[in-house]
Amino acid sequence: MTIIDNAVYVNGVRHIEPESLEQTFETLAQHGGMAWIGLYRPTAEEMAAVASEFGLHSLAVEDAISAHQRPKLERYEDSLFTVLRPARYLDETESVEFGELHIFTGKNYVVTVRHAEMAGVARVRRRMEARPDLLRHGPEAVLYALLDRVVDDYAPVVAGLENDIDEIEDQLFSGDTTVSRRIYELAREVIQFQRAIHPLPDMMHQLKRGFEKYGVETDLRHNLRDVEDHVERVISRADSFRDLLQNALTLDGTLTANRQNEASAEQNEQVKKISSWAAIFFAPSFVAGVYGMNFEHMPELQWELGYPMSLGLMLAMACLMYGIFKKKDWL
Repeated sequence: MTIIDNAVYVNGVRHIEPESLEQTFETLAQHGGMAWIGLYRPTAEEMAAVASEFGLHSLAVEDAISAHQRPKLERYEDSLFTVLRPARYLDETESVEFGELHIFTGKNYVVTVRHAEMAGVARVRRRMEARPDLLRHGPEAVLYALLDRVVDDYAPVVAGLENDIDEIEDQLFSGDTTVSRRIYELAREVIQFQRAIHPLPDMMHQLKRGFEKYGVETDLRHNLRDVEDHVERVISRADSFRDLLQNALTLDGTLTANRQNEASAEQNEQVKKISSWAAIFFAPSFVAGVYGMNFEHMPELQWELGYPMSLGLMLAMACLMYGIFKKKDWL
């Protein structure tokens, strides 16, 4: 296990940085305050040590170890277990990378568990430490700040997806054959993004229901409502992306079908021309073949005009067939 950061805060100020989890527990018992522990990919044994000290629920601990959880908020007596799915847009690959953040909050502690690299938690800690007036509100302030950070980080993702969709619209009319695959890839990313953000409104509602019961400060209530507004805007944009990609996929299918029909029509025209010329050349070949059989008793063999007649017949048949095909626009 990697302990990213471990500190005890008293009255919103970083009071001590314990060297171990055991020292953290002892400091809390002696000086009070709030512990904020950041863990990175802890093992079952290491999570069990934290769970036994803070009384974390076994189901929540199991989820934090196994990871691959959807965003959710669960309350176990006086503790709260929150799962968030941070996301970031990668310009190099034009793709969205999703992380997973688990947050345990109780009366005097915050435990964050990460299973992927992300700098958001560290930025939140620095910002909160610069605002002792806000940090002294305790674990709820940290939880709301982490929610706010995750939601704010969705903005570049929305912008990146929007830009990708604009590029797809250009590809559609340029005849790019790879656009279908790109649409499917984007649609998959949008679906993953929706799975990360759609549970958030219900999570916000659960937190708001606990305002009175848990005596949440007025400032924190305003902060959460602001986060809620941002979530609604992000969801609205993401849902519109799903519709745009569906329309793009339908349009791509239509354009592809039209291109195939045009190619088929062109191919049919070529087949008509080839067939027409083959038929035209077949007529003289037929006459020549008949008179080339060299039977002793054949009409016109001894006739002086037989040869000119056969040539004229070949020409006449070829001209007749040419006229027929020309009239039908096959030539």
